[in-house]
Amino acid sequence: MFFSQKKILGLDIGTSSIKLAELESGRRGLTLNRFAIVPISPGLVAGGEIVDSAGVTAAIEMALRQAKTKRKHVATGMWGTSVIVKKISMPRMDENVIAEQIKWEAEQYIPFDVNEISLEHHILKSMRSGGENMDVLLVAAKQEFVFRYLETVEASGLKCSCIDVAGFALANCFEFNYGITGEITALLNIGAGVTNFVVVDRGEIIFSRDVAVGGHTYTSDINKSMGVSIAEAEALKISASMGQEVPEEVNSVIASTNDSVVDELRNSFEFFSATTGGASIQKFYVTGGSIYVPGLVEAVSKATGIPFEVMDPFLKVDTNHRAIPPDYLAQIKPLAAVVLGLAMRKVGDS
Repeated sequence: MFFSQKKILGLDIGTSSIKLAELESGRRGLTLNRFAIVPISPGLVAGGEIVDSAGVTAAIEMALRQAKTKRKHVATGMWGTSVIVKKISMPRMDENVIAEQIKWEAEQYIPFDVNEISLEHHILKSMRSGGENMDVLLVAAKQEFVFRYLETVEASGLKCSCIDVAGFALANCFEFNYGITGEITALLNIGAGVTNFVVVDRGEIIFSRDVAVGGHTYTSDINKSMGVSIAEAEALKISASMGQEVPEEVNSVIASTNDSVVDELRNSFEFFSATTGGASIQKFYVTGGSIYVPGLVEAVSKATGIPFEVMDPFLKVDTNHRAIPPDYLAQIKPLAAVVLGLAMRKVGDS
């Protein structure tokens, strides 16, 4: 189940834009009725932390005006340094008493004061430890960051019914469209300021981390190497990603940046394997606004030896073609996975 009777909006607060989605559930499945995307100025959101609440609230209000939605309840997602997701192994115990022990266990793994965090957990069944231990996924966020998200969203007139993790929303969207696969699968949402890296196994999230690389990494390197403004560097990167003619130096910078970005992502694949007893990822799916950077995804596949596929967040999601024409749908497709996953959220899920 992805929905409750209370209809909600998905709200993805990213580094470079605010995205809003409204889904309708009917006999034929899910239909995207409304979608809005509003660019935000650099620095309003940094590393997943909302730096300028007023600026982000203004962007949310603009997205609401664009979408012309009447819904007031919303699910949004935290990411980056604002949230920590960690798999731990702990002594096996009855699920009724684990909540009492999890706070003590978290003190050993979470670098925050446990009295100042919101803490959730999920017992992993697909990756059970042997013998007397069990695997648990911890999710922790500083309360001050949670309150900042709540205040920022609700200042726009919305009611924040659910705060999710962006990586979990990505997995939610994947599962709805592709079902529960029998292989260990990685999902990479390569955005502007961060890459959400999630691993799923038989319908369970067994690994989630946010890697601080994305489209802005390329923009910054072009800016520094060529001495152009950030706006000019961004335009050159986009032109190269669209296959348009650009100065050869742009291609050289992108190729060089690819090497460092691929190293970071490969490290995440290797870290997953090292922390899960050598578990092997069979395939990865990519989405996000930066997947069309020339050579990037192919280089990740070559470096890891793992085949990839571009994720289609609309594989089993229909669209209201009067409100969302095909050309617009094609533009938003690589940007929509997380916000659709949030819009699919069932209020009250843990």
